[in-house]
Amino acid sequence: MASSSSSTSLPFTPPSSRRPPQSSLPPHPSVFSHPSFLLLDICLHPKELYQALSPILKHRLASEPFVQNKLVAVFSRFGYLREASALFAAVPDKPDELHHCLLRGHAHHSPLEESLSFYSQMRLAGVNPLACNLTYLLKSCGDRFDLERGREVHCQLISNGFSSNLQAMTSVINMYAKCREVEDARKMFDRMPERDLVTWNTLVAGYAQNWLAGEALELVAGMRESGQRPDSITIVSVLPACADAGSLRIGKSIHGFGIRSGFENLVNISTAVIDMYAKRGAIRFARSVFDGMTVKNVVTWNSMIVGYVSSHEPGEALKLYKMFLEEGLNPTDVTVMGALQACAELGDLEEGREIHNLLLRNGFGSDTQVMNSLLTMYSKCRRSDLAAEVFRNLHSKSAVSWNAMILGYAQNDRPIEAVNLFFDMRRTNISPDSFTLVSVIPALASISLPRRAKWMHGFSIRIYLDGNIFVRTALIDLYSKCGALKSARLLFDLAGERHVTTWNAMIDGYGSHGLGQMSVDLFEEMKMSSVKPNDVTFLNILSACSHAGLVEAGKRFFRSMKDDYGLEPGMEHYGAMVDLLGRSGRLEDAWSFIDRMPVKPSITIYGAMLGACKIHKNVPLGEAAARKLFELEPKEGGYHVLLANIYASESLWEDASRVRKTMEKRGLQKTPGHSFVEIKNQVHTFYSGMTNHPQAKKIYAKLHELMEEIKLMGYVADKESSRDVEDEVKETWLNSHSEKLAIAFGLMNTSPGSTIQVRKNLRVCGDCHDWTKLVSRAAGREIIVRDMHRFHHFRDGGCSCGDYW
Repeated sequence: MASSSSSTSLPFTPPSSRRPPQSSLPPHPSVFSHPSFLLLDICLHPKELYQALSPILKHRLASEPFVQNKLVAVFSRFGYLREASALFAAVPDKPDELHHCLLRGHAHHSPLEESLSFYSQMRLAGVNPLACNLTYLLKSCGDRFDLERGREVHCQLISNGFSSNLQAMTSVINMYAKCREVEDARKMFDRMPERDLVTWNTLVAGYAQNWLAGEALELVAGMRESGQRPDSITIVSVLPACADAGSLRIGKSIHGFGIRSGFENLVNISTAVIDMYAKRGAIRFARSVFDGMTVKNVVTWNSMIVGYVSSHEPGEALKLYKMFLEEGLNPTDVTVMGALQACAELGDLEEGREIHNLLLRNGFGSDTQVMNSLLTMYSKCRRSDLAAEVFRNLHSKSAVSWNAMILGYAQNDRPIEAVNLFFDMRRTNISPDSFTLVSVIPALASISLPRRAKWMHGFSIRIYLDGNIFVRTALIDLYSKCGALKSARLLFDLAGERHVTTWNAMIDGYGSHGLGQMSVDLFEEMKMSSVKPNDVTFLNILSACSHAGLVEAGKRFFRSMKDDYGLEPGMEHYGAMVDLLGRSGRLEDAWSFIDRMPVKPSITIYGAMLGACKIHKNVPLGEAAARKLFELEPKEGGYHVLLANIYASESLWEDASRVRKTMEKRGLQKTPGHSFVEIKNQVHTFYSGMTNHPQAKKIYAKLHELMEEIKLMGYVADKESSRDVEDEVKETWLNSHSEKLAIAFGLMNTSPGSTIQVRKNLRVCGDCHDWTKLVSRAAGREIIVRDMHRFHHFRDGGCSCGDYW
């Protein structure tokens, strides 16, 4: 938008000599017929204005009032308010028309305050406004969502006697609608003694733009009853309302009306129809309309590309994007963002990088929205490093930019970076919103830091977001994953509104702590509420049943998923059932279940089977599951380790050695185990056998002291179980497992009687489990260990899992 301070200016100096005002001395007739004057009327570009200006100055026509008015009008139209104002100021006796021309220019090209200031000067000069003057100002107020100024202009309109002017009152309706005051817009509409088609269309669009789809559709019906026939503008305005109202039937009816009215060849109508069908999930109808169009513009292509993305068909979106480029069309920001979203959904990094190069070539590198989409694409393609590079190079970071990067770190298993970035964001002038919290809270949950959880809860209260249902749900999940189930349940009970995700978070919380029956009870309570379970609900309840050994209940829920709720089980649900059967020792049933699956089993399925075979030392089925896993994921060392440990548990040492040699030959390694504990707001990370911690000597001395104490209580190192995690059999090595180091450190650095909480990235091994039970009794402490699957609450020599994990 040009302004009065535009850096582009034309060389024009107002003449010093002036003729009497227009009203005193009429212009010479030759002025109207002079070619230079006539050129001013047809100027379409500033260069053309420059060409027309030279002969005007040469023939001394610039002193003619009519020419001055025309020059002010043309300068204003192109946004050259500095030149228009200079010419205006140089005219001693300014006719009213000159004021009207400059006011129009200000309304279109100047900040609102400047436009209103000139309007005040005009009134002080005794110039009465025209209805069109106030119409321009009302549009400017609406475009800038300035309701206060809009009301002031509305008052001016009434005081100057234009309250019955059809065009002016239509502008009042438009202003109120754009400022989200639709009720006021409707009041103005109802008070109008007469209305034309533009008036009706303005209010229809106002309802649609304010997500009042039902009211928009009702108004169209009333419009037809009053004798007004909808036109193409009506259809374009109301079709988005059909999409928002979820009424495909009405949308089809309007589409049919458009065809019967002869509008089917209008590009804007067909584009609106495509958008409506896509938003209602009728993507095939949308594509049919698209293919039938003889003329398409960029907006049409964009609607179809974005429609495919929103219909979860990113592959088709990307194909269409490539067709778009082949047509030689220039992409807009919407085109690029749609294509990037398709790449993100597909995980297509190569195509995403091509689009990155294209957007830089096309000058979108400074467009914050486009760069945010690029950032999200890289994050979803598991390249948070590239996302971070895009983020660092952003000159203007919006709240969306920060949120996207925080979420990208959280989704790419980089929770500490996500949390640190959140605190960096707080140091800027951008305030965190609900999306920020919903992005960073899961990162906190993944690292289980109880003190940070309490701080985050307090922070959400201080910025008045704790009542947001999605923030509250994230806090429930956070407390659950920090071992504070009572706090989680308290928040759940206090929630006046419960989304399905709220129920899911609490059900999962109980399940991950081994409280399967409480998960089942809560699920039954949910069934009595107005919220229907979804696929995640069933995954959580199946997992809860698996951790608690509730086999029959789990089987019942699996059947209910499809029979009672019409939900088709996904691969994760089948994996949960294999885990449920396998953990309980029903390995043959689990294998038969896999054979009967209607879909091809994935790594998740055979991984659950192999884990169950390890627990129950079943070599034949373990070998069968391992063979499938090696075919599906040959580079994953963890499955090789599990098979080797199954052989070792049955003393099949040659087979175990063969598997380990295969791993060495192929360069395969198991994920190294690590644990961390938070002490006095500082996180300490421990790896198995590490000796470089500042308190390493004291930690090992404490471990030796604990070992001597629990041996007196009957502890014997479970050397066999050591192969499960750390792959060593020596007692000294067992005594340096990462969670033992973290627990010893916690005991040394916390007050007696306080709870110690440790987070481990792998499954707790049998030896560490037995060791921690006895240490909890010897130290008189509750020790909470969260491993990769669940929580273990060790207290008084026992564990909450009942040794079933």
